[in-house]
Amino acid sequence: MRLKVLLSAYACGPGKGSDPGIGWNIAKELAKTHDVWVITRHDNAPEIMEEMEQRPIPHLNVVYYDIPYIFRWWKEGLRGVQFHYYLWQIGIYFLAKTLHQQINFDIAHHVTYVKHWGPSFISLLPIPFVWGPVGGGESAPKSFWHDFTFRGKRYEFLRDSIRWIAEKDPFVKLTASRSAVALAATKETAQRLSVLGCPNIQIEGVAGLPQSEQELLGCLPPPPPAPFRLISIGRLLHWKGFYLGLKAFARLDMPEAEYWIIGDGPDRKLLEKLAETLGVSSQVRFLGKLPREETLNKLAACHGLVHPSLHDSGGWVCLEAMAAARPVLCLDLGGPATQVTEDSGFKVAAPDPEQAVENLAIAMRQLAENLELCSQMGEAGQARVKHVYDWSVKTQIIADLYQRVLSQAQPAL
Repeated sequence: MRLKVLLSAYACGPGKGSDPGIGWNIAKELAKTHDVWVITRHDNAPEIMEEMEQRPIPHLNVVYYDIPYIFRWWKEGLRGVQFHYYLWQIGIYFLAKTLHQQINFDIAHHVTYVKHWGPSFISLLPIPFVWGPVGGGESAPKSFWHDFTFRGKRYEFLRDSIRWIAEKDPFVKLTASRSAVALAATKETAQRLSVLGCPNIQIEGVAGLPQSEQELLGCLPPPPPAPFRLISIGRLLHWKGFYLGLKAFARLDMPEAEYWIIGDGPDRKLLEKLAETLGVSSQVRFLGKLPREETLNKLAACHGLVHPSLHDSGGWVCLEAMAAARPVLCLDLGGPATQVTEDSGFKVAAPDPEQAVENLAIAMRQLAENLELCSQMGEAGQARVKHVYDWSVKTQIIADLYQRVLSQAQPAL
């Protein structure tokens, strides 16, 4: 049954990851089986129009909208983006209402931003509403806070406070109560959605990879047998947990092993100093931020990815490593914990920093002493990405969900 679907995607763009990639890939894949209208910002128009001109997508209709200039002149870069997003959500309700009168949509679906603490006003349309996947319910466990700098503690306090205040917004609660289904990116977000009053919650990760990315990553050669080498990729921020990876690597006590860290950020000097204090500075290479192609070349030279993030809703880098047949070592927290299984990597318990470090060190040693295990886990991860995190697979789950929602909404005959 071909449905008429309305999507709200504030962030939406071809060839991107994170929120823009989520918005674009869901819209593009849904258009294969449904008639899709996606409302997004004017800022996204150039890239979308160029993509659709080169590769037309039948049944995908893109509607561009932005709030009047008088209400957005102050928005520049990331400054004021959250307030702009809120006003944009209000504005598209009236556009969506007019479109619905003309088209008579079967279902409305909020796609991006993927945060549970912002309302979606298209939930007010008189049709079933799907919310998400949304994340943002993840927090750094309090037992880790004593390791943070003052800046890190302030960040966590403000983040938790802003989320707590936003969850009190009556329109957020209204969005929750009106959702036929709320898709939670993580178990932590699912708990917060339950408190908000969502009647039906299903866990569904936000991250996915298109086939083109999987093919590119799948072509990376296997790593050399020696030296044993681990890699971390991402911004050097306290909540990314790279300091945990460094401490675990030091406990590995293998002088020939190496640990490469790709990325930059405010915690770089602290991490470099930590490596010196731990006595592993000669084994750790801080490579800075690298172009995509060079990053993939570095990944190809490594045996596994270390991603000890404390609150990550998505974790695209984990999927990329899995698609490249590299096992992932992560904490049993947030999005990565939903992606990594015992046959594709290690998601270790992290009740406190000491135990997290010890568990990561044990996992590192298991890989270092058994390269065949690296290969087996890599193959399992690659298969998992193909069968679970391919965008066509993920979007089929959403399409099936639409059918269930509509069948439940129909009066019994």
